[in-house]
Amino acid sequence: MTTDMQRKLDSILDGVTSGNLATRVPGVVAMVTDRNGNIFEGAKGVRSLGDDAAMTTDSVFALYSATKAIAGTAVMQCVEEGLLDLDAPAKTYAPKLGELLVLDGFATDGTPKLRPPKSDVTTRQLMLHTAGFGYDFFNEDYLRLARDHGQPSVVTCTEAAITTPLLFDPGEKFEYGSNIDWAGRVVEGIRGKRLGAVLKERIFAPLGITDMAFSRTDDMKARTAPVHARGADGSLRPKNLALPDNPDLDMAGHGLYASVGEYMKFIRMWLNDGMGPNGRVLKPETVAEAVRNGLEPHHEVGMLKGLIPALSNDAEFFPGLKKGWSYTFMVNEEEAPTGRPAGAIGWAGLLNLFYWIDRQNGVGGFWATQILPFGDAVSFGGYLDFETAVYQRFVLRRAA
Repeated sequence: MTTDMQRKLDSILDGVTSGNLATRVPGVVAMVTDRNGNIFEGAKGVRSLGDDAAMTTDSVFALYSATKAIAGTAVMQCVEEGLLDLDAPAKTYAPKLGELLVLDGFATDGTPKLRPPKSDVTTRQLMLHTAGFGYDFFNEDYLRLARDHGQPSVVTCTEAAITTPLLFDPGEKFEYGSNIDWAGRVVEGIRGKRLGAVLKERIFAPLGITDMAFSRTDDMKARTAPVHARGADGSLRPKNLALPDNPDLDMAGHGLYASVGEYMKFIRMWLNDGMGPNGRVLKPETVAEAVRNGLEPHHEVGMLKGLIPALSNDAEFFPGLKKGWSYTFMVNEEEAPTGRPAGAIGWAGLLNLFYWIDRQNGVGGFWATQILPFGDAVSFGGYLDFETAVYQRFVLRRAA
């Protein structure tokens, strides 16, 4: 880490936490790691506009979809041990999956038209988001089920929230949604215990992670950065939104809380071929399989069309570039404008959290805010500047 890079990254964090409320975020934590440890840790701004508590590097964030890759790791451990066939019917491990029907539109009176699927959902399809599940803030049919028929939001962390019709026959296309929540149920069926207990034993322990959980301790609650919502005029206000502690279900798709430093330990595991400081999490060959694009050529990862303005804008990483999906990350198939090479992996969380993992160059990073709607121009733009600066001032210079 050069002094020049330190200054540049600090200036990006200063920039997004300064100025009027329409052009800033309340606070941000961002970190960069190589294979050995963090090479940058930054925290700027405040946790909450309500009390001006300073944002610190140990602040706790609701990870939302940054949870997916961690739960996907637990799935791949089951595969390694011969306990899970990715292409077997997933109802073998999570029986309620076998009860779900396909939504074939709506009758004239608004009643959902349902039929049996043409094939069983597989765990591979769950991992690749081709099983048929979606989210109501990205899919019009799910939004209609929520508004007109009381389908609960996934943020309730209940079984009813994921016991939804399939939007299409399994394997038909890519649709980002609650697929990984069901993959978590597969893990629970195999292991015979709650997903949180599985993660703690098989992922957190070998990685030395203690500050990550589906249910926060009192200490984690005290350090949690609350959610803020950006209004139509760009202003920010605190929003009373939090994932439930002691949830009915440990939601594999979005349910974890953590500090950023703990997530960096997970990123380093991927940079080190599955090895953590206290033991191995995945075999190198499993890591190699898990980071490859697993989608069929005609399946694409594109724009996420925001249907609930309070929750998400239209959002897409690197428009115009080919992107795939692995177990379970987005894979950019071409070099990104930030400098991220083809074959690197990463994803995001609903509250404008973003991360990437570049195994080729041995570097990864995480950017954390707690802002709605997703795709916030200030936070997302700051993140892209942050990643770009890492490549310009660290990766490229190191290669030279």
